[in-house]
Amino acid sequence: MKRALTILAAGASFAVPQTAFADASVGFERDYGAGSRAELPPYLQCVPYAREVSGIQIYGDAHTWWDQAEGRFQRGNEPKPGAVMAFRPHRNMRLGHVAAVSKIIDNRTVLLRHANWSPINGRRGQIENDVRAVDVSPGNDWSEVRVWYHPLQQLGKTAWPVNGFIYGKKARPSGAKSQIAQAKTSPKPSAQFASAFTALDGNTDSGGKFASMFAKYGN
Repeated sequence: MKRALTILAAGASFAVPQTAFADASVGFERDYGAGSRAELPPYLQCVPYAREVSGIQIYGDAHTWWDQAEGRFQRGNEPKPGAVMAFRPHRNMRLGHVAAVSKIIDNRTVLLRHANWSPINGRRGQIENDVRAVDVSPGNDWSEVRVWYHPLQQLGKTAWPVNGFIYGKKARPSGAKSQIAQAKTSPKPSAQFASAFTALDGNTDSGGKFASMFAKYGN
């Protein structure tokens, strides 16, 4: 336990110059799955946060979520509150990214809740709630988006490729007539989830509140 806390302390004090980041800070995501005893990096990743706020119980690296959802959850290219936007790997975002949709603004703009996208105060692993993502795909099918990037205080310049949206409804088995069950979504992170992280300085922007938190795993 002491060794883990030492690593976390080192992570909390580690600062990266803002200029070291381009419009991408999510190339190092990894989820170790439920019950894993593997030591996690000292910052919050996108996968456990997306799983917590959406209620969609998928484990594994972000880029695997889209294929894992096939046959288990409904998928599509229309954003809906509570759905998970599944990003494809692109450039230095090698393991993809997942973000929960919190609100629909118009047919080309949504607000997202996600983690480990923007470095804030030189720190990775930050939570950003209710930040903008805009569909910039030629066909208006949400296959490419630009996302709010805190160091720029505006939308990032990169058009990120998106597989689509994973909805909190389980896929209907072939020939089944039973009512489709819907995954329970969380309006905010549970107390148990939040207690697993040590809060750092908060940040806000015009899109919503930022909660700065680092992962903390014991035992």
